[in-house]
Order: sequence, then structure tokens, then C-alpha cells
Amino acid sequence: MKGKTRTVILLFMAALFVLPLSAQEEKTIKRKVAISRFTNETQYAKGIFYDRENDPMRKQAMDILSSKLASSGKFILLERDDLDLVMAESADSIKKIPADYVILGSITEFGRKAEGQQKLFSSTKTQTVEAGVSIRLVDVSTGLIIYSDEAKGFAETTSKTTLGIGGAAGYDATLSDKAISAAISQLVENIINKCMDKPWKSYILSAEDGVYVISGGGSQGLAGGDVFPVYRKGKVVRNPQTGLDIELPGTKIGSVTVLSCTGDTPETEISLCSYSGEDIDTADLINYYISDK
Repeated sequence: MKGKTRTVILLFMAALFVLPLSAQEEKTIKRKVAISRFTNETQYAKGIFYDRENDPMRKQAMDILSSKLASSGKFILLERDDLDLVMAESADSIKKIPADYVILGSITEFGRKAEGQQKLFSSTKTQTVEAGVSIRLVDVSTGLIIYSDEAKGFAETTSKTTLGIGGAAGYDATLSDKAISAAISQLVENIINKCMDKPWKSYILSAEDGVYVISGGGSQGLAGGDVFPVYRKGKVVRNPQTGLDIELPGTKIGSVTVLSCTGDTPETEISLCSYSGEDIDTADLINYYISDK
């Protein structure tokens, strides 16, 4: 009995070590995300000579969001500060952006206040900034908003003088950064989850002499030897309740194996692949796609 018990324990311990290793082998493909618009919808700092395209608060918010998404290591950021392209926010204009997802953001609230307290031998001054940020995440392939939310962030600082010792505190400009950053931080995790929950997709760009060229490359995490399933697109049907077209799940017909990757930028990267499976109609490549799931 002791021998059998020991064998069971050893098998159990081996399983504990094997499971994490298999989990580590799962490849995560980085998603391409474009922050195409971030506007300042508040009246803060909007004088007679206000320039929307050079709004410092708008640029501030874009930089903070870009930094937080980049630090996750799960995205390739394509900063497209092209207001004219997406101002109408139509599905057709958004589909022109070479990304998996597009982020549209707005600073919806911004306010600051200063409060002081005077005592016999001391005084304090507290500066508070509040910022509200709204985010919409759009799936480029469909033009539909898949996530929308808003959050508020606060930041404050307090200065104190005693018996006249301690400098008079002016406005702390870093509070704006901190308040906007606090608001965006509440939304970033949901943005990451929404993007990573949906399967990564690539498309067959050309097929010639047994070599299949697909979009995506090394910067996204593709490498020689990677194998991905190939699907034939499902039928497109219209939902009479919403009036929207819905693509039914595709049918797996084979797989591609990455041979090599090439390209100078994330937008132009491609991978050369071999293919095995059912015959693909090379005159109708638009009806096929590659996925990581």
C-alpha cells in the first residue's frame, strides 16, 4: 500500500508541474490598437484662440492611455491622430484604419478648486482636481462599439505653513495628469480584457506556388513554426430586430504554418506560410480568415 500511495503522490506532483508549463506554451498574439481620437469636451482652457488639434489636455490624455496600454505588453499601438478620418465615426471610415480595434476617447469633465484653513499659528491649502473620461472601443472588422464606459479620477495636494514658515503654494500643474491618469486607469483593464477575449484574426493576402501570404508578423508575436487554423467565413444574416448584419461562425478547413515573417512596420508586416487542408479558392480569398483559437 505504501508503494502505491507514493506512486499516486508522485503522479499528482508531476501534474502540478506539467500544467503550468503547458499554460506557458500558449501563444498570445498582440492586438493592433489605434487611438484615433481623444477630444476635450470641457470648457477648460478654451479661450478665443483655442486650437482643437493642439489642445494640451487632449494630447495629455492620449499619452497617458498609450503608456498604460503599452505597459501591458499585449498591444501594438498605432497612434493615428487623424481627426478628419473618424470624426463622423461611421463604420466605413473606421474600417479604413489598419488595426484590430480603435479607441475613441473624450475628457468629459474637468474642474479644480482650492480650499484653505486658517488657524492661530498655521494655515493649510488643499488643491483638488477632478477629471472625467469617456472611452469607446470599436471592433474595426464590424465597425461596432464593443465597449463603452466612463470614469472619474481625483488628485489633490496639501501645503502647510506654520508661523509664516513654508512657501505659498501655487497651482500644481501635475494634478491634471494625476486626475486624468486615475480616471483612465479605471478603464484600461476592461479595454485589455475586451480586446484579448476576442480571437485574433488575420487574412490571406495572396496565394501563389504553394506559399500563402497572411497579414501580421514578428512585432505581433508571430514566428516561424507557428500553426494557426484557417476558417471559411460563415454566412452573413440580418437580425430583423436590430437591422444589423451578423456573420455566423466560420468552418475550419485547414491550417497554415508560418515559414518566415517580413515587413518594416506593424502596418506592413506579413508572414509567408504553407497550407494544408481543404482546397482554398484563391480567386475568393476574402472569404477566408486565420485565427488563434
